Amino acid sequence: MKKIAIFASGSGTNAEAICQKLAGRDDIKVEVMVCNRRQAGVYERMERMGVESVFMGKAEWADGARVLDLMRSRGIDLIVLAGFLAYIPPALIEAYPQRIINIHPSLLPRHGGPGMYGHHVHEAVLADGDKESGITIHYVDEHVDGGQIIFQATCPVHPDDTPDTLAARIHVLEHAHYPRIVEELA
Repeated sequence: MKKIAIFASGSGTNAEAICQKLAGRDDIKVEVMVCNRRQAGVYERMERMGVESVFMGKAEWADGARVLDLMRSRGIDLIVLAGFLAYIPPALIEAYPQRIINIHPSLLPRHGGPGMYGHHVHEAVLADGDKESGITIHYVDEHVDGGQIIFQATCPVHPDDTPDTLAARIHVLEHAHYPRIVEELA
């Protein structure tokens, strides 16, 4: 049995899509969801999916010891970042080389790096006049959005797009592809 941990900070739509994709499998399981925000919507989604949720605040991420202990105690094979807005401690990256993945709402290397998440990315895509955008699924390394690319999917950027309309198309790509890639990697 391959065990997955999902790290999330927001509403949890990608986390839920991953859980739905893996539901009923006896060889892959979402073991735990870890969140760094007490009021995140992901808790409710994970409760509905029957996945245990664990809160870890900023202090607990500082050296990575507590989260690393949790991952080891649960026998986690793959860590999946799904809208997780905290830096991954070096100790965790060292312990899980090429076993931590992230999804980014642009075609990396464009519009990646510190501060580039959510609407900030979509605003940058529109400000730069990009003709297409998309998603990038990549391994996590010590550089923000710098790990080896696993998969990309594109969508057009329309002349009348707003950050919200572009985000809606990006979410469709995320929900279509991220669960499948997680399943393949697990």
